[in-house]
Amino acid sequence: MKKIEDLSDLNKKKILLRLDLNVPLKDCKITDTTRIDKILPTLKYLIEKNSQIIIISHIGRPNGRIDSKLSMLPVCEYLSAKLKIEVKLIKKKIFDINPSLFTENNSNKIFFLENIRFYEQEERNDEEFARKLSSFGEIFVNDAFSCSHRKHTSVDKITKFLPSYCGIQMNAEVNALKKVTTDIKKPIACIIGGSKISTKISVIKNLIPRFENIIIVGAMANNIIKYKGFNIGNSIIENNCNNIVEEIFSLAKQNACEIIFPKDVAVGKKLNDKAKIKDLSNILDDDIILDIGPETINLINSILDNSKTVLWNGPAGYFENSNFAIGSEEIAKKIVSLGNKIYSVAGGGDTIAVINKINALKKLDFVSTAGGAFLEYLEGKEIPGIRALKS
Repeated sequence: MKKIEDLSDLNKKKILLRLDLNVPLKDCKITDTTRIDKILPTLKYLIEKNSQIIIISHIGRPNGRIDSKLSMLPVCEYLSAKLKIEVKLIKKKIFDINPSLFTENNSNKIFFLENIRFYEQEERNDEEFARKLSSFGEIFVNDAFSCSHRKHTSVDKITKFLPSYCGIQMNAEVNALKKVTTDIKKPIACIIGGSKISTKISVIKNLIPRFENIIIVGAMANNIIKYKGFNIGNSIIENNCNNIVEEIFSLAKQNACEIIFPKDVAVGKKLNDKAKIKDLSNILDDDIILDIGPETINLINSILDNSKTVLWNGPAGYFENSNFAIGSEEIAKKIVSLGNKIYSVAGGGDTIAVINKINALKKLDFVSTAGGAFLEYLEGKEIPGIRALKS
């Protein structure tokens, strides 16, 4: 991909900048600014280069209809305060905007179009909509990796009309993912959690030939524990997945990759219970597996001690209850403690929540805010936003 830093002259250039600022809102107030903070380097870079910035982004799923509760105004206000520059929200409908608006208002460094998903043409990857958007700028920059797995107008079709580049955050994201998929420093370990093994099977299958160890934790590990002949009590389990588990172990054997699953667990009778540590052979019918146990934590730590790269996606337990957050927190602390001895990439909303909880967000090498795009890249799928920037 061509990078925005490759351009020598950005002075007074109109930059159409696609960002993912899909932040959580409560009563029109932002409750987590992580995604906004991640893209500040690109904005600051363009400001320093004296560019005029026109931001495209979205919040939520308005399904092509205007919804005042999903306005970009709270994001504009946050950015204005953070950057100490006015960020002007353009409330006028995109089809009614004259491109001269952005040349007549030279005092404004940053404009912000209203939620791009207020327009049904966005998700249709509509060519005329792309043409209209492109009339506002001279250069297109995609710094929204987390939206780039979707073939939408402001990610894909728009590159047909403007010279197109990736932003600083998107370039960093792709480079980090390359280090856990193609440009790997071995040995490499993967810690993967979540509630459904079927949603991660493509990721696991794509990574098995590349990884020495894949550690499966969280509720999805219950399928493996049951497959291995142990009682899982009242624990969450996904039905009809034995063939998936068989496929994982068969592929791992062919590729000399070890599949690791919990050796001991923390259980409760209900979600708000206190934790009780048990071996797999001692789980009762009314027990719920809610975290990994100390033996499993020690096993994971020893694997990390002998790894040069780690990929982490998904918590080890029901971290919403602090009694069952110990496994996830210990994994995060271990990765942090290894410092430069290991290259660490983590992704997924719940994983980020765990990392944030122990203030370790800046202590890992790369933490991805992308969800679907992160997983689809790991599956080996083509990412439309990347392909569009290359073509």
